[in-house]
Amino acid sequence: MEIPSTLVEEFQQFNENRRRIGVIGAGPAGLAAVKIIKDSQQYKDGLWTVTAFEAREEVGGIWLPAPPIGDPPLTPLYDSLTTNLPHPVMAYTSFSFPPSTPLFPPASTVLEYMKAYAAHFELSPHIRLNTPVLSATRDGISGKWTVTVRPAQAHSDETITFDHLIVANGHYRVPRFPSTPGLAAWLDAKKAFHAVYYRNPTDFGDARTVLVVGAGPSGQDLCTDLLASGRTVVHSVTGAVREDMRDGHLKVRGRVAKYLDPQDGKVVFEDGSEESGVDCTVLATGYKIDFPFLPSEIIRQALPPPVPPLPGALYNSTYHVFPLARHIFPLVDADELPASSIAFIGLPVRVAPMPLLEAQMRAVLHVFAQPDALDPTQEAIDIISRYEALRAQIAAQRSPSSPGTDTSAASPGAPRQALSAPDSEAGNDALELAIARAWHRFDGHEQFEYRDALHAFAGHPTRVPAWEVEMYDAKGVLREEWRDLERAGLAEECVRGVGEAGGEEGIQQWVELMRRLLKRAEERHPERSRL
Repeated sequence: MEIPSTLVEEFQQFNENRRRIGVIGAGPAGLAAVKIIKDSQQYKDGLWTVTAFEAREEVGGIWLPAPPIGDPPLTPLYDSLTTNLPHPVMAYTSFSFPPSTPLFPPASTVLEYMKAYAAHFELSPHIRLNTPVLSATRDGISGKWTVTVRPAQAHSDETITFDHLIVANGHYRVPRFPSTPGLAAWLDAKKAFHAVYYRNPTDFGDARTVLVVGAGPSGQDLCTDLLASGRTVVHSVTGAVREDMRDGHLKVRGRVAKYLDPQDGKVVFEDGSEESGVDCTVLATGYKIDFPFLPSEIIRQALPPPVPPLPGALYNSTYHVFPLARHIFPLVDADELPASSIAFIGLPVRVAPMPLLEAQMRAVLHVFAQPDALDPTQEAIDIISRYEALRAQIAAQRSPSSPGTDTSAASPGAPRQALSAPDSEAGNDALELAIARAWHRFDGHEQFEYRDALHAFAGHPTRVPAWEVEMYDAKGVLREEWRDLERAGLAEECVRGVGEAGGEEGIQQWVELMRRLLKRAEERHPERSRL
């Protein structure tokens, strides 16, 4: 019997539209990737399939605890970690935290939320746990990716072929060490370690005076933990003014210029002042972007050259991936690496990550389905415009008349982070490094404009609600009020029943609670603005 030609054509079209999508990682980014793929019409029509690979025994990524062993440990998660954003702001827009959840929940609560997200949207059948990715290579002729994995308990490695690859492995594992003179001797003497190994103050043993380097969230939490344990803290913060507080138990200093003999515990700061008697140093100095599974043919481990023009290859400076259209898609030689072949999600920092990940994934699927949706010329113009704006900003800060600090939004009470490169670096490399460090950092309301732009690009109706911007801006005040409620034993009662209405009404209950906390802050501190 002859098969009608229309059926043959439909079958051929169906096969041509079939896509296998691989996802590396099942933390917050990987889970968002699987969920948004499952939402797509192509998945529902049986055209797209998705498989995510997770090296660890459960989903959750950074939120899944692990002991501080290995080089590096599996996670930098420490015992006292709580979110630095109120959970209505940080949550996936498609899935709220449970009613009555503490406004700034501990890490264990976030992990349970991640597991609940995976269960609610039935993501587990698409996730292979205990299956680290060893390599991902692309065949230039077929255009397909070959992913090699090592399943637990397996006797040999396994290879799987995909049409598209989503890199969602996170960027909070490989520690970044500063190149400060003398630091190596302190590390060798076990008098300094990176914060990736920190879990609680008992890690410092008998040390009574601890130098904390870094003013990010983990550096500030370390100071809080150490002060609460009765230790003296010397906090090294770039650009900080020398100040002693808490009866001398907290000493704020500038950048460390040099570490002297570790046995003497002496360090020299950039203003020439010294501190002695430091028993231990902990380096809360950040993490490197790392893709150990991608070969150098795909991405070069180096600082990219100055632009214009854009480089023809993809670079990982360990601070940024460049050049990426919309911080996601490679914009290089399309014959070697088409923009629609691979997507990097979760790179932006100083953002509410989970809702941003959902927006990124909707843009990713739009490009996978319609590769021509990306205009390479316009994307190149946008990248060069950002590059030139950052270069001008950094050059202005490095000029003699400039104070040299970033005027963007920072955590309330925290010194603003310098955009410029360290003084010890000079020339074009220092400028390029400073641009790299700032590239994926979103200041002010840039993250919200970015999310709206991604959703508009993908043709999705979601837009950032005004309350989310308001509460993100007020996050420092909200966290201070929440901690005051916890100290007073009032926190649990404050959130009891909040969110039980569910849906938009439940979200509005959380918004009203946060506004009450802001009013409380104004009444307690009428002399200052909440923002």
